[in-house]
Amino acid sequence: MALTASPETQALLLDLQRFDTALQQLAHRARTLPERAAVTALKEDAERIKAAVVETSGHLEDARLELGRVESDVELVEKRIARDSERLQSSSSVKDIQGLEHELGSLQARLGDLEEIELAVMERIELLEAAANGARETLKAHSARLATAESELREALAAIESERAGIEADRAALAARIPADLLALYEKQRERYGTGASHLRARVSSASGVTLTGSDLEMVRRAAPDEVILCPDSNAILVRTAESGL
Repeated sequence: MALTASPETQALLLDLQRFDTALQQLAHRARTLPERAAVTALKEDAERIKAAVVETSGHLEDARLELGRVESDVELVEKRIARDSERLQSSSSVKDIQGLEHELGSLQARLGDLEEIELAVMERIELLEAAANGARETLKAHSARLATAESELREALAAIESERAGIEADRAALAARIPADLLALYEKQRERYGTGASHLRARVSSASGVTLTGSDLEMVRRAAPDEVILCPDSNAILVRTAESGL
């Protein structure tokens, strides 16, 4: 037995479809918010900045360790110079004196090389400290921008959620006025084809945008006003009104 419902009841489906279309649009808005894209881009930049901070800090730590090794070598050479200098002052052996003087010359040359290396490493550390501080400041500023963007996204989503809740409440109130069998058919067609109800206006189905002609139009004309029929193109419930042009 064909499903029937008064034309006025069937017309309620058009309002229901408008609510569902609005909800779909809201869902699309939520997915494509510019605030969401901004947050995504900032998060990607944050990962690169964090990586730069880690890399720069790693280079700085390596340089500090190198400086520690050089300073240890400098201290060792200075101790050997002090020891040999004391031995030189107390030695009376010409051979020992010559040997100590030669060793002291080598140690002084080694100390000079180490001090040059030490100075170069210290200068490198100074540059790396500036780079590390700059990277951390950049990350701090970027984190603040990200926090602001995330707050703006939350506000935008909250506004959409508030609008969605209002529409869903209105939809629920409207759905309660529609017979269960008609509502079930609407939901089934909407889930399967994307649209539950189509308005036939001037012989054009709003769901498909196609003008009904020939046998399709004749089928619609023959149907009783309370018979529930489907659009031959979109498979949505075809709702006829005074604007249908039949």
